Amino acid sequence: MKKITYFAELSKLFPQIEAVDKNNRSIALEAAITRSIQLILAQYKKGNKLIFIGNGGSASIASHFAIDFLKNARIPALAFNDASFLTCLSNDLGYEQVFAKPIEMLAKKGDILVAISSSGKSKNILEATRMAKKKGCLVITLSGFNSSNPLRKLGDLNFYVPSNSYGYVETIHAAICHCIVDTIINKKSHG
Repeated sequence: MKKITYFAELSKLFPQIEAVDKNNRSIALEAAITRSIQLILAQYKKGNKLIFIGNGGSASIASHFAIDFLKNARIPALAFNDASFLTCLSNDLGYEQVFAKPIEMLAKKGDILVAISSSGKSKNILEATRMAKKKGCLVITLSGFNSSNPLRKLGDLNFYVPSNSYGYVETIHAAICHCIVDTIINKKSHG
């Protein structure tokens, strides 16, 4: 049996995570996470909410962290992943609009969209991100695969995982989200 190197390969990716701001300027990972935390807390204090979107495994990450922020960090958060919601909107408006339309209807200026896409090129995620920006929302993106994917240029803060493996990209996206929410929970509980 061939030696399993999954965890060794995964650990090599963490130092390679790239983060850039809205002007495409590189930011150290820790600084980008700190900025994300500051952004979320500042907008929360203004009465804004977090909106999470993703497809497939990224939808699971979106749901997971909407609940973690809502229940554990006590920050208003939601994810657009209800089956009836998705099938109705995609049937009536097309799948490309499945997240953009509810953002158009429910998002307000100052809300934060967390757009998660392993490939960074899912049309429905890109359309929703553009709509969020049009509505005056702030945007945090998490992507992977190709370094020139369009999503990583659309956020106020953009996290990119340089891997073509869904497992690695999704695991690291979840780790970044855990780091942010767990730090916020700790910060809120210790004043």
